[in-house]
Amino acid sequence: MAEVKLEESWRTRLEPTFQTEWFQKLRAFLKEEMAAGATIYPPGPRIFAALDSTPFDKVRAVVLGQDPYHGPGQAHGLSFSVPAGIPKPPSLVNIHTEYNTDLGFPIPKHGSLEPWSKNGVLLLNTCLTVRAGQPLSHQNQGWEKFTDRIVELLAARPEPMVFILWGLSARKKTERVNLSRHGVIASVHPSPLSSYRGFFGSKPFSKANDFLVKAGQPPIDWRLGE
Repeated sequence: MAEVKLEESWRTRLEPTFQTEWFQKLRAFLKEEMAAGATIYPPGPRIFAALDSTPFDKVRAVVLGQDPYHGPGQAHGLSFSVPAGIPKPPSLVNIHTEYNTDLGFPIPKHGSLEPWSKNGVLLLNTCLTVRAGQPLSHQNQGWEKFTDRIVELLAARPEPMVFILWGLSARKKTERVNLSRHGVIASVHPSPLSSYRGFFGSKPFSKANDFLVKAGQPPIDWRLGE
């Protein structure tokens, strides 16, 4: 993990977590995967890209998903996002559809959600790595504890923020959030397998801004361009 890039405000706060026995086991698991020739997504330097893109004190909203995309070239460390030029996965197509319906902004041609990460939205997955072609292959190896800690650190901040939780694994993080201070917007995952059971029509983006404004915080600029 030495080559992993991590923004200083996160590195300082997570340093005790990196020293825990369970995180050392997670590191060993990832090394074993790579030694066995497994392809891991995202690439090593991008594993902590969500944290690196949105410093701790800049976070005003968290979009939390399941685990990274498992196809070639898709995962770049930001949940639900793909690099510009990569075809949109079905979940992202559905997110863009809800984005358009909710906010009225045009659906972008690209699949990058980097503008959100630069505007205070932490694009986090419950698990930060995955084996190529095998969704949930790195489940129950320690990443869930790690992302629990991230949510706990954010939830301890006095400034109100909003947690947008998509899918069962993400919704489990609700118990880590002080609901008297912060907002939670939870729904099924935007995957085509579940999106029609409550993701479409959930209006997560406008609801997030409504919460922030009522809490005396500036709204998120959700625009992604065209």
